[in-house]
Amino acid sequence: MKIQVVGVVGAGVMGIGVAQNLSQTGHQVILVDISEDILENAKKEIRNNVRFQGFFQKNQQAESPDNILHRIKFSTNYKFLESAEFVIENATEKWDIKKGIYAQLDAICPEKTVFAANTSAISITRIASVTKRADKVIGMHFMNPVPMKPMVEMIRGYHTSDDAIATAKELLAQMGKECILVNDSPGFVSNRVLMLTINEAIFLLQDRVASVEEVDKIFTSCFGHKMGPLETADLIGLDTILFSIEVLYESFNDSKYRPCPLLKKMVDAGLYGRKNGQGFYTYSGAT
Repeated sequence: MKIQVVGVVGAGVMGIGVAQNLSQTGHQVILVDISEDILENAKKEIRNNVRFQGFFQKNQQAESPDNILHRIKFSTNYKFLESAEFVIENATEKWDIKKGIYAQLDAICPEKTVFAANTSAISITRIASVTKRADKVIGMHFMNPVPMKPMVEMIRGYHTSDDAIATAKELLAQMGKECILVNDSPGFVSNRVLMLTINEAIFLLQDRVASVEEVDKIFTSCFGHKMGPLETADLIGLDTILFSIEVLYESFNDSKYRPCPLLKKMVDAGLYGRKNGQGFYTYSGAT
């Protein structure tokens, strides 16, 4: 049976992408965030993203931005999520924030509703522990930009049931995506490797071993990666990178996850990457 109504919590880069993807595959979406300004920006970004996609799909009948936005309800009120059959949470990688969100979701959503955490590093088992439905909490680590990435890293928490996994796989199939199912551990597979790589690349820059362009060119030219680790950091957001590696450092108590001081300095200076126009590279047209 097709899942009809999906809640999306958090209207940042990832939440916008998830909401857009869901609407484009015919789902009714409830997008929730803390302020009207954030939601207005989300509307603008979705409209721009859909138009941009249209340039690359000239041989396909693209749906209008208005139609896609019509299937998304934008709200600051969690109460509207009481009709959601599935909820995907995309909030900032800070435990205190996520803990409060799941307490609200658990109180509002029907017992059958599955919760998926779109998190980079926080343990799914820990998230599930603050709900009364640990068997219905799963990790769904989407990649950016969400509508254009066909694969999702799915994470089974300690109590996650086979039924919840089956439901999550069905929703992803409806979104035109596949998944790779892994077991719960902070950072999972992708970010235990990726965050270390990015952090070490920033250390190389700090230690003046190579320039930004040289570090990235090693990976694109020698290994055939589509982008190097520093450009990838800009795409993800340096603030998100820092939050994620701090979670890994706290979780494993291992010095190999010590955040590079240059990364901390850049985040303190507000250099977040593509999302605000300046990171390791400079970008035009950022919001």
